[in-house]
Amino acid sequence: MRIVFYGDNAAAFSHGFAALLDRGEQIAILPDTLQSDAEHDAFAAADVIIGNRFNASLPRPERLRLLQLPSAGYDGIDFAVVPAGAVVCNCFGHENAIAEYVMAALLQRTVPLTDADRRLREGDWAYWAGAPGRTHREIAGTTMGLLGFGHIGKEVACRAKAFGMQVHVANRSPIAVSDPVDRYYPLQNLPGFWGSADTIVVTVPLVPETAGIVGADAFWAMRAHAVLVNVARGPVVDEHALYAALRENRIGGAVIDTWYQYPTASQPRTAPSALPFDTLPNILMTPHMSGWTDGTIRRRQEAMAGNIRRRMRGEVCENVLHGG
Repeated sequence: MRIVFYGDNAAAFSHGFAALLDRGEQIAILPDTLQSDAEHDAFAAADVIIGNRFNASLPRPERLRLLQLPSAGYDGIDFAVVPAGAVVCNCFGHENAIAEYVMAALLQRTVPLTDADRRLREGDWAYWAGAPGRTHREIAGTTMGLLGFGHIGKEVACRAKAFGMQVHVANRSPIAVSDPVDRYYPLQNLPGFWGSADTIVVTVPLVPETAGIVGADAFWAMRAHAVLVNVARGPVVDEHALYAALRENRIGGAVIDTWYQYPTASQPRTAPSALPFDTLPNILMTPHMSGWTDGTIRRRQEAMAGNIRRRMRGEVCENVLHGG
């Protein structure tokens, strides 16, 4: 059996992967851009491809039985050109890490540990208990709005409830109002959803229906102090509308982990947007890191190896997106 890890992101899961499989598999690691004849041939001969991108520009792997994404997002896959005998699956395992990232970002905005430490080192007791002007805020009692209630949304909701927050959910399919969800909004009532929360966390996948779903109308409807957190895909949030809302202080701020421009082999250092988000004081910018932990890698390796074993035994795979 020939297994190909295609692309730098997929290659990150290759270390120690063979130990999770039966012995005898041939494993190849290929770059994002296939150049040599040997690289093209290895891709075309694969039984299993692990990667986030598949389209008509790539060699056609006629023997392909499993196209396994090492992540949840599948916007880089052209399902129309996947060979007929192949099954396409994604995997998760990142929801715990992303939920921790969301709560860490909210706590950082609320509990000024870094600033208190910096000031005290300079002899400034700016946050010393005992005077009303030195208080800081709490997240308990505030409302979190979750746009999307899949793997990530569910884990974020559980942690939000543990911190004493109310949880509102906007989702395509109905969600029962029971712990941890306090209120459900159908997507037809997004204007009401935008204005219902102090924090809006975006977790929906990028598909044609969700591109730009958080647009100018959303920012006008949000509370003036609301904070937007995007851990989904950059284009789910309208780039220009987000910049305008932050520049004009129409919302309280944003925490953005997923972007509009990414590094390439020819341009490894690049801004995450053509717009100058880095000049704004009310945004926390991180480089698509929220789900990237040792635990995520381990869980995804186990999930992918499990699907390879299932496919080779003729069993039903998990998290099937196409085929099968």
